[in-house]
Parts: sequence; structure tokens; C-alpha cells
Amino acid sequence: MRSGKGRVLKLRWHWLAMALTFLIPALAFAQNHMPKLIDVHVHYNGEPGVLEAMLEKMDQVDGVAFLLTTPKGFSQAQPFIKLHPNRFVGFGDIDLDAPDVLQQVDRFHAAGFLGLGEITSTKKNYDDRAYWPVYERAQKYHMILLFHTGVVQRLHPEQSQDVSFNRMRGTRLDLIARYFPKLIVIGAHLGNPDYAASAEVARWDPNLYFDLSGSSLIKKQDDYAFFKSIFWWSGVVSPHTPDSNTSAFTKLVFGSDVFGGDVAEFDRELARYHKMLDACAVPQKDQALIFSGTMWKILQQQKAEMAASGNTEGISPGIRVP
Repeated sequence: MRSGKGRVLKLRWHWLAMALTFLIPALAFAQNHMPKLIDVHVHYNGEPGVLEAMLEKMDQVDGVAFLLTTPKGFSQAQPFIKLHPNRFVGFGDIDLDAPDVLQQVDRFHAAGFLGLGEITSTKKNYDDRAYWPVYERAQKYHMILLFHTGVVQRLHPEQSQDVSFNRMRGTRLDLIARYFPKLIVIGAHLGNPDYAASAEVARWDPNLYFDLSGSSLIKKQDDYAFFKSIFWWSGVVSPHTPDSNTSAFTKLVFGSDVFGGDVAEFDRELARYHKMLDACAVPQKDQALIFSGTMWKILQQQKAEMAASGNTEGISPGIRVP
């Protein structure tokens, strides 16, 4: 009997210690102003020194990074995010085809992560109904979803792969955004190379956004004005365009796609974004939305919805969305 009570007491202390790890950092740190930049696309797979380098970079630019955290990187990322909620938002890198994917979502939510992604390389189309329980769970938790869209690297061409660009088209997000209207959905890479089709579905889906990270701003660097034809509806008053006083380019958000520990890609991609937006004569007020304002508003709305629904499972009352 004593040994049984000892195990129970030990478990209680274990859970109390876990609760304190959530509570103390959350109360000590919080972002109380809109940052100048929000990067929705930073990968972390446990690479040494990356967290510290990204923290230094975010301090320099007054930024917040969405840290797309794999299971391998989770044990390092979770406490780091908790210590620096003014600079990082946790995203859980889940496998939609894993038999325990719902449990993966629950674990990331319980850890205080506010989103899921980068979702990629699925065995079925993104909008296949087999994945809808995952999207329902994410909507319940008010979590943001980030999907890879478009072509994907093939790092080991000598190996057989069950991976298809067609399953990951930007247009696959249209049904998801429409059926789950409370979900905020981000498509990475603007569906590269299906830019026009991706922008068109975003035009009518107010909860769907894209980043333009990856190779696109490299291959189009001599023709950045091309993107005017993609985001064509700026200032067009018509039954065929959304009622908005902002540029069509505000369907974009900033993402650097830092991966493999290459933090220098952040600066390179930021410079490309600025050159493209300037070449397309996007007004500064709209550029401010692309680089920060849109995602800041979404994060504040997310916090309000979580508070209103009482959906704070696993999240300390002191946590504030950066």
C-alpha cells in the first residue's frame, strides 16, 4: 500500500511541476505591442544554436517567429518558447497520416502551441475527408494551420517516395477554408508554381492566406511586376471582387522558410519580399499588414476566441498571445 501511495504522490508532484513550467514563464513574459514583423514560417528540428540565433534576429527586427517544431525539436523548443513568448509562437509539425495524429494535436495544444504545421507530403489530398477530424480538432482549439503548397524537394531521388505535388496544390485549401470558416489557414509558397489559382481561392476565402517563401522570389527576381497579374483586384470595385480598401497583396503574409539551421535565409527572404512589393508599388500601409498587421490581428482574435470559449486546456491563465 505504501508503495502505491508513493507512486500516486510522485505522479502528483510530476504534474504539479509540469503545471509550474507553464505558469511561471507565461506570467513573466508577454508581448504588449504589435511587433514590426511576424514570420509565419521558421522550421526547427533540434539544430544546435538555431533558437538562440533566431531570438537574436527577432530582437534585432522587433519580430515574432512561428516556430514549426518537429517531435525531435520539441523538448528544446517548448521551454524556449515559454521563456520568450514575446518572440516565438509554437507550431506543432504533425503527420496527417499518423494513426495517432489527433493525439499529436492534443499534445501540442496542451503544450501551449497555437498552430500546426508545416503540414506536407500527405498520402491523400489535403482536402480529403479522412483528414477532417484533424481540422475539426484544430478549429475547436482555435489553432492556425500552415500547409506546404506546390512542388516539394526530392532530397533522395534514388529512393521510392509516395509524394505528389498534386495532393498539395494551393487550391486544395479552398474546401478546407470554406468548410471550416473559423480556421485560419496559411498556404506556404503560394502554390508554386500555381500562383494564379492559389491567389484566386484566397480572393474569396477571408480565412485563407499565403506566404511567398521558397524559390519563387528567386526565379522571378527579374520580373517582380509579374505578381501584379496574380493579385489583380487591388482597387477594383465589382461584384467579382471582395469589398476591401486594402491591396490584394494583403492576402500575403511574410514567411522566411528558414530550415536546416540556415538563419541567414531570414535576411535574404526579407530583402526579396521588400523588393517585390516595392516593384509592384504596394502601399506602405498594406506592406505593414503583410509583414505584421494581418497576423497580429489574427493572433489577438485567436486569444479572444479562446477566452470566450473557455478553451484554455493546457494553457496557463497568464499566457498572452504575442
